[in-house]
Amino acid sequence: MSPTRNVLAIVMAGGEGSRLHPLTAERCKPAVPFNGKHRIVDFVLSNLVNSEIYSIYLLVQYKSQSLIEHVRSSWTMTRFIPEHFVTVVPPQMRNGPEWFQGTADSAYQNIHLIESFRPDIVAVFGADHIYRMDVRQMVEFHRAHNAHVSVATLPVPLPLCHQFGMVETDARHRISNFVEKPQTARPMPGSKTHALASMGNYLFNADVLLEALKKAHAAGHSDFGRDILPGMLRSHRLMAYDFHTNRIPGTAPFEEHGYWRDVGTIDAYFNAHFDTLGATPRFRMSNREWPIYASPDQAESAQIENGVLHRSVVGSGCVVDGASLDHTMLRRSVVVERDAQLEHCIVMERSRIGQGTRIRRAIIDQDNDIPPNEEIGIDPEADRQRFAVTDSGIVVVPRMFFPARAQRPALTLSPAAGPQVRSSDRVLTDSVFRVAA
Repeated sequence: MSPTRNVLAIVMAGGEGSRLHPLTAERCKPAVPFNGKHRIVDFVLSNLVNSEIYSIYLLVQYKSQSLIEHVRSSWTMTRFIPEHFVTVVPPQMRNGPEWFQGTADSAYQNIHLIESFRPDIVAVFGADHIYRMDVRQMVEFHRAHNAHVSVATLPVPLPLCHQFGMVETDARHRISNFVEKPQTARPMPGSKTHALASMGNYLFNADVLLEALKKAHAAGHSDFGRDILPGMLRSHRLMAYDFHTNRIPGTAPFEEHGYWRDVGTIDAYFNAHFDTLGATPRFRMSNREWPIYASPDQAESAQIENGVLHRSVVGSGCVVDGASLDHTMLRRSVVVERDAQLEHCIVMERSRIGQGTRIRRAIIDQDNDIPPNEEIGIDPEADRQRFAVTDSGIVVVPRMFFPARAQRPALTLSPAAGPQVRSSDRVLTDSVFRVAA
């Protein structure tokens, strides 16, 4: 029998994602696209389904329409087991005209869902991280240690402790202290540089969670990390689950063991994309034994007339005509015209990169039609006058910043004498196609 047979998952997907602006100007953080055809929320949902947790409530709030549409089209549970579900739950305002006031309040406002399901364990997980995790192993740890609550943890550098809930434990992994986003934290045992942080993934015994939510609501408390968990330390058994003990089938030797990234900032989001590129990436998206599911793809295959491609992803429906791509990720239906140069770029759906355009270290959001000979990421001062630019120099071009040009005939790819390939990579088309070593 699966250890997750009677586990209900509640996924917190209501985050506003203000630090990811302008990518979150019209969508919530979990709905932000990631890699070639995924969204950030696909990682937690894939982990739960792969762990045989098929009963999932997704609590949404800010700018949730694109997330709702994505779940509707991509996460119909008949794809897996018909009698279970992934259900989007917006604020119900059952207790008054208020939106969710925090993570615990969002669970309290939907407490009737927990009571009617009658689970043994409730998994309360975040929706905004890039990782693989077999939740069954955490459930087994939770039960073996007779825990009331288990918190998934991992080491983080001390300068980053203000971004996480910080955990202190005894020698038997029992949590002795939990502080939400402190300015400083004690190093974990055996380290001078790292402290133990919460990943924002919790397992609660259902009866313990229901009691805690009711008490928190009565006291005016609204957050798990700030209110509920610190308040339970003396009365309940809280255990720290070591994420680095989690084993995922199909993980390649060259991958980073225990890969986990909080992609809550533009820089972290940008850098995580490049962890997935190349023949030996830190995080391999193509693990067939633990897939990260994506939305259905009806687009045609990509077409490459000619050009130089180095460690890049070309999504379905894309057309590359004599361009240079270096560490570049094209999502679906992107057109890159002749002599364009893209270096360390993420280009989202239905965008066109004009002839002779040069772009470096940039994120181009959806539906941008960038005119010929445009320069982005070349002159920092000029970029700041038009776009959001991070301190590290990453440029973010908002959705539809460059309006569509006059409609032109589709590119016609002319046949070539044969493939000219530089490296051992396989030829993707019969046209001239050079792959940089």
